[in-house]
Amino acid sequence: MKTQLKSTYQKRYLKKGSSSFGFNKPNSDKKKTGLKEVFGSGAIKQEKDGYNKGYKQDRGGSNRGYKSGNGFASKGPRTNNGSFKGNGNRSKKNFREEKIDINRFIQKCSEVTKEDVYVPTNCFNDFNVDSKIKANIAKKGYVTPTPIQDKTIPLAVEGKDVVGIANTGTGKTAAFLIPAIDKCLKNKTKTIIIVPTRELALQIEEEFRGFTYGLRVFSVLCIGGTSVGKQIFSLKKNHDFIIGTPGRIKDMAQRKYIKLADFRTIVLDEVDRMLDMGFIDDISHIISQLPQERQNLFFSATLPAKMDGLVNRFLKDPVKISVKKQEYSPNVNQTVVRIGNGKKYNILCDLLNKQELEKVIIFAKTKVSVEKLSEQLNSNGFNSESIHGDKRQSKREKALSRFKKNQTKILVTTDVAARGLDIQDITHVINYDIPATYDDYVHKIGRTGRGDKRGEAITFVS
Repeated sequence: MKTQLKSTYQKRYLKKGSSSFGFNKPNSDKKKTGLKEVFGSGAIKQEKDGYNKGYKQDRGGSNRGYKSGNGFASKGPRTNNGSFKGNGNRSKKNFREEKIDINRFIQKCSEVTKEDVYVPTNCFNDFNVDSKIKANIAKKGYVTPTPIQDKTIPLAVEGKDVVGIANTGTGKTAAFLIPAIDKCLKNKTKTIIIVPTRELALQIEEEFRGFTYGLRVFSVLCIGGTSVGKQIFSLKKNHDFIIGTPGRIKDMAQRKYIKLADFRTIVLDEVDRMLDMGFIDDISHIISQLPQERQNLFFSATLPAKMDGLVNRFLKDPVKISVKKQEYSPNVNQTVVRIGNGKKYNILCDLLNKQELEKVIIFAKTKVSVEKLSEQLNSNGFNSESIHGDKRQSKREKALSRFKKNQTKILVTTDVAARGLDIQDITHVINYDIPATYDDYVHKIGRTGRGDKRGEAITFVS
């Protein structure tokens, strides 16, 4: 069966003259387009034939093309396929996939395990921060600090360098925002916050606004997928914080719109993810342009060897804090679904028709397969949204907002939503494609089963 091209996303990835897209394509068609099927489902991926190489993997929304998702690269020379080469120096990610024993995707959860209640050493009123910040903390409904907040805030307020190892959703954002805002009020110092994805930057910006309400402390968001002109205009105005992604921040600094020498505090959040995405050179460059006398706050879910090198190179006598729990909740029931040729999509539809799938994230491997799958689901009566690196930022924000507000129960996404985002009450995670590594798998299923709620993780295997 041949499916007619309908969307700009689909057209973008196929050569002129291709009239089919999806599954059951003859081998000759696959050769012409440079695409091949994954699991016989219509999910596709790029071959290493020089065609659209820049779009092979979703890296948090950045392709290093003419218009980069996380950085606005200068217009470089054209490649053979007509696309522009970016001038950025991001390190290449290792695309070698890990062979995972499918038995690792199976773990039964017989009963819900309640988390141990943490008894903090401090309360928010005990912290040596401005009373106006404490008032905004109370307005946000924060009562007692989480472990990472309880241990990090006092050290950060003292001006120490900190390396915090903690899971997503443990309150890391407040752990670095509260002391940084206090430092700004007391010493008029500027802070730069660097994160791997646009969505995480927006989430931090939203938290920042709550903590700085009425304080006349201002921030600029520097991310891809949005107007460069508006960001330049904002950077020319008075600002105390910059929150953004590595590529865009580096590019704005090179264009002289960001004076890195003015920033005496740097925060890196989800450091391991940024290193995995190949941002180590961009990050190293940015840090090297900061003043020697500065405060460094690094946060990560893991402590890879590359991060150790970064810490040893740039931090001074850092205090390491680890409040890391099991990567995914013991309340996640993990199962696999074996699929046959051509039946993968039908199996997914059967699952989504079940009443207990109330709020679902579906992870697919590529940007194209994410968009195609979302379109298929919508055409079959399933209200779904999609997020991936080639989607306009305004549409990504709208999709995420609708999902958070339960206006749609299905979000189809690449790895861009695997970590960092705080989305409540996800009942099911479906790995439509097998994750590249077991670590990726662990981060994805960590979206569900939080607190004392049960979650389900389903992985499709052949």
